[in-house]
Amino acid sequence: MNQEHLLLPMNNQLLSFLNEAILFVDKGGTILEGSDKALSILNLDYSEDNSIVDYLDFHLLLESPTSHLLMEIKKEKGKLLEVKSLVVKEDLYCLIINELSIRNRADEIKRFINQISNSSVEGIILYGKTDIIDCDETFATMFGYSKEELKGKSMEQLIDPKSYKKLADFEHLAFNGVLELKGVRKDGTLFYIEMFEYPYYKYGKIIRAASVKDVTERIETENKIEYMAYYDDLTDLPNRNFFNKVLKEAIYQAKESNEQLAVFFLDIDYFKEINDTLGYSFGDELLRACAGRLKTFQQMDTFIARMSGDEFLILQRNTTKEDSKRLAKEIIAEFEIPIKIREYEIYTTLSIGISLYPNHGKTNSDLIKHADSAMYVIKGKHRNYYNLFESSISENFKSMLTMEAELRKALRENQFELHYQPQKNLIKDEVVGLEALLRWNHPDKGEISPTVFIPLAEKTGLIIDIGDWVLSEACRQNKEWQDKGLKPLTVSVNLSAKQFYQPNLVEKVKQVLDETDLHPNYLELEITESMAMSNEEEILETLHQLRELGVLVSIDDFGTGYSSFKYLSVFPITKLKIDKMFLNESQKENQAIVRSIIHMSHSLNMKVIAEGVETAEQLNFLANERCDEMQGYYFSKPLPAKLLTNFLA
Repeated sequence: MNQEHLLLPMNNQLLSFLNEAILFVDKGGTILEGSDKALSILNLDYSEDNSIVDYLDFHLLLESPTSHLLMEIKKEKGKLLEVKSLVVKEDLYCLIINELSIRNRADEIKRFINQISNSSVEGIILYGKTDIIDCDETFATMFGYSKEELKGKSMEQLIDPKSYKKLADFEHLAFNGVLELKGVRKDGTLFYIEMFEYPYYKYGKIIRAASVKDVTERIETENKIEYMAYYDDLTDLPNRNFFNKVLKEAIYQAKESNEQLAVFFLDIDYFKEINDTLGYSFGDELLRACAGRLKTFQQMDTFIARMSGDEFLILQRNTTKEDSKRLAKEIIAEFEIPIKIREYEIYTTLSIGISLYPNHGKTNSDLIKHADSAMYVIKGKHRNYYNLFESSISENFKSMLTMEAELRKALRENQFELHYQPQKNLIKDEVVGLEALLRWNHPDKGEISPTVFIPLAEKTGLIIDIGDWVLSEACRQNKEWQDKGLKPLTVSVNLSAKQFYQPNLVEKVKQVLDETDLHPNYLELEITESMAMSNEEEILETLHQLRELGVLVSIDDFGTGYSSFKYLSVFPITKLKIDKMFLNESQKENQAIVRSIIHMSHSLNMKVIAEGVETAEQLNFLANERCDEMQGYYFSKPLPAKLLTNFLA
C-alpha cells in the first residue's frame, strides 16, 4: 500500500460508514487505503500496492459522481459485491463494499434490489445473455419448477413470445427499469410478472440480476377497470368513452391529411316496444345479436361502438359522402334478414343518421350531435333508412329540445285541456259516449296540434305523465257531469304503447277510479290494433285484469294492422273502432272491408263504432250495414268541457 496516503482527511459524510467495508482509491484505480473488512473481502495483501482495476470494472464506477452497482469479483467467480462509489474530491473516490451471494445470501440480494426498485420482491434470478445462471426458491416455485430444473434453461422458455421481444431488446439493459411481461409456467399456463432488471458486470460482460414479482391479480384488476372504462359489458363493443377517444384522434389525423370522416348514429327501430313486450332479458339478447351483425362491418377504417340503450355509433375514416351512403345501405340491407332469438324471428330495422367531417362539424360533440339529429328526423318519417345531416335539421333539433322543455312546463302549469267528441248510437239516435282528446293551449303560440307534440312526448317518455293526467282528468270530468244530473256516459281514453306496457297499469286505473269515484263501467280504454296483437299472452292478462275491474276496452284504428279472428275471439274486447281511412274513399273495396268488420264484430258479440264520419252518405252507409255507433264532424267536432255541458244538456 502507498504509505504516503495512510493518513487521509476523512469527510464528515463518510463517518457513518466506519463500520463498513471501505476503500479509498484514486482516479487511476490505485487503492490508497481501506478498512480491514474491505481488504478481507477482496483478499488483498495490505503490504502490497494494489489496483482496484484488478478486482472490479472500476471504469464503470467513474461514469457518475455517485454509483451503485452489483459487480462480480474478477478473481473469484460467483462472488458478488454491492458497490457504492462516492467522489470525495476530484481525484479521490470512496468505495463502500458489501459482499453478496445468490446461494447463501438471497435475502440480502432482495434487500439490495428492493432498495433500488422501491418495490417488494417475490423472486430473484441471475442470467446471462439468455441462459439462467441461478435463481432462488421463490422464483422457481413461481414458475412451477425446481431450482435444478431451471439452471441452464433459456429465459425464452419462461416468457411468452410477445413479451420476450421486450426482454430481447438488450440495449435497454444498460439502464435500470421495470418490465411488465407475461410468464409461462411449467404447465403452460400464463401469468403476469413484473421484472426489475439490474445489471452487474463480469469481465466486462453484462450479467442480469433481476427481481420478479407475480402481479397477475393487479394486472387483471387493471384490465377489468380499463375494460369497464372503455367497453360495453353487454355487447363487448367499445363504449361511448372509447368512441370519443378514437374519434378525437381521427379528427386530428384527418385534419393533418385533409381527409373526410363520417359518424353514423344508429337506432334500432321499435326496440322499446319489443323490450317492453317480450322483457328486458329478451331485449338484451336482441342487442347482443344486433351488435354481432354490426361487428361484421368492422374494418381498418371503421370503428363501431355502443352509445347507450339501443343506439350505436360508427366512425368511418378516409371516406366520402358517397362511401358513407353506401355503407349505410349495406348495414340496412344486412338488418333486413330476420334475427332468430329463442322461438321468435325478429324483423328489426335501423334508422341511421350521418354527419361528415369537416362539413357538418369539427369536434366530437358536434359530429355525434348532428348524426343523432339526422337519425331522429329519419326515424320520425320513414324508419329503416338513412339520412345525411343538413343545417336545417339542426334548427329543427333545437326546436324539438325547446318544445320538450315547454312540454314539461305545460304539464306543471296546467296548459293541457281535454276536448270531448260525442259518440252517437245509430240505432237509438242518442249520445252514448265521449272520446277524450288532448289539446295544448300554449300561452304564446296558441293551440299546438297533437300531431306535433304527441310523437315528441312518446320519444321523451313524457307520454307517461301526460297520459296519467288525461286519464285522471277524463274520469274526474265525467263524474262531475254525472253529479250535475246529466245522463251517465262512457268516456273513452286513448292509451299509448308506453302507458299500456306499464307493469302497474291496472293499479293506476283502479287508483284513478277510486279517487274520482267514477264507476268502472263508464270508463273505456282504447288501445291500437298493433299494441293488442304484439304479445298475446301478456296483453291478454292485462286485458282480463282491466275487464275484472269493470273497465271497457276497445281497439282503435281497426283494420290498419294485422289482427286475426283468433286474437279477437280470445281477447275480452268490447268494441272495435273502424279507422276513418275506410270512410274517406267510396271505393267498393273499402265498403266491403267496413261491411266485413261490422259483421265479424257482431258475430263475436262486439260493438262497432266508426270514426271520422263527415258526410250524410257515409252515415247512411253505416246505418244500412247496422254499425252500432259513430263519431265525426258530421255530428260534432271535439268540444271543450264547458261547451259540451250545454251540448249534453
